Amino acid sequence: MTQALVLHRADGAPVSTAFRRAAFGTDDPFARHREIAWEGPGAMSAGRTSFIGELDIASYPHIETIVVVEGELTLTADGAAPVVVGPQAGAVIGCGTSLRVQAGSRVRFVFCAAACEKPTRRGLFPLSANADFKPSATLPADVLLGPSPACRSDNVFIDDGAQYSAGTWDSTPYHRIVRPHRVNEFMHLLAGSVRFAAPDGSVLSADTGDALFVPQGAPIGWESSDRVAKFYVVQSVQG
Repeated sequence: MTQALVLHRADGAPVSTAFRRAAFGTDDPFARHREIAWEGPGAMSAGRTSFIGELDIASYPHIETIVVVEGELTLTADGAAPVVVGPQAGAVIGCGTSLRVQAGSRVRFVFCAAACEKPTRRGLFPLSANADFKPSATLPADVLLGPSPACRSDNVFIDDGAQYSAGTWDSTPYHRIVRPHRVNEFMHLLAGSVRFAAPDGSVLSADTGDALFVPQGAPIGWESSDRVAKFYVVQSVQG
């Protein structure tokens, strides 16, 4: 069975992932609302949240990427214009950011958060499907089961201290062998579909609008037959 954890299905189908209600750290502003699917080395966490109301946060206690799957969330960083995040849109909140959060009606979002000891990049960074894509590294030939893809990315947030990067990525179709995943990775598919293979031959399919998390070291393969685009968060954990 694949070790990819499904956080959300766009069609509303239930997921087999086990969630637990828990805060991410002692000062988590969403402590009463958070459902954690995975928490591991490198102090990273992924899961989902349902929220309604208002929060004023003097200094955001960690780094967090959110992608709204239902409803609308308004985020206002100190000194900046409000950012309205609706379905299939997202934003990265830098650690230490002064932030106001507003949801007039119930909003649901998936998240990927990481602890940070020393904030290096405060602020609010919207994620866009219409990204400023630039060519990015392709996979080595020895892991590919077919032609090499053309990959592009738009890295909108990097915190070197937390080894945390987030942005938008897309690729032409490709097929990759099952191998240990090199990073912790959160992904929310914006376009296309992917089949994730496990060592036992089982396959997990993900479609546009689905959100997943793959832990570093999880053996997993990739097969896509059309263009795939995704919001992503990656974190490399030292062994």
